[in-house]
Amino acid sequence: MDTIGHGITEAIKLIFTADKEIFQIVGLSLYISFSSVVISSVIGIPAGILIGTYDFKGKGIIVRLIYTFMSLPPVIAGLTVFLIFMRRGPLGSLQLNYTVPAMVIAQVCLVTPIIIGLTYNIVKEKARAVNALGITLGAGRIRRGRLLIYEMRVGVTTAVVTGFGRAVSEVGAVMIVGGNIKGKTRVMTTYISELKGMGNYDRAIAVGIILLLISFMVNAVLYHFQERESR
Repeated sequence: MDTIGHGITEAIKLIFTADKEIFQIVGLSLYISFSSVVISSVIGIPAGILIGTYDFKGKGIIVRLIYTFMSLPPVIAGLTVFLIFMRRGPLGSLQLNYTVPAMVIAQVCLVTPIIIGLTYNIVKEKARAVNALGITLGAGRIRRGRLLIYEMRVGVTTAVVTGFGRAVSEVGAVMIVGGNIKGKTRVMTTYISELKGMGNYDRAIAVGIILLLISFMVNAVLYHFQERESR
């Protein structure tokens, strides 16, 4: 219990004393997470809408693959990216291992299936009803598409925030491709893992509390958005 108390005290101290190392780690964590979520959203939202709206051969197999990759183990994603960019790998000439871009790519591999799958589920539930309403109102295909996107706005936002939660809390993949290099690829989750291994539980708890606060603020924004839209 004393360890937890010391961790809370240490977290307050780190935040209000503007600890340079912690702020650098938090900044890099947010940069990687937001970058991966933006890329995944650009890929995942249109893909989810297309898969949910149109019927085509092999759709069932694709949907099953998406659901499988939604729970892809982070270490598998990290190992795959690492092997691709290793010196003897197919893209080894890029020398991306142990860099921030490799960490972003690994997180994109984890987050994109989540956003595709959740978007697909929303479209599957709403597309038919929205399309029927649009036809009844005499709307063309483009206007029906806009109406569908409008009706999906809360669900899509939830999908993006869920993807961010996966990205910011991820440790296995970024540890493999990033290497937890101080001042270069060290993020909150890998730092917590390192601190735990060193027995520095107070600081590990402090960084964990900061990570929890970030997740709380992101979800608070989502909750506010959902409440405003439901009025």
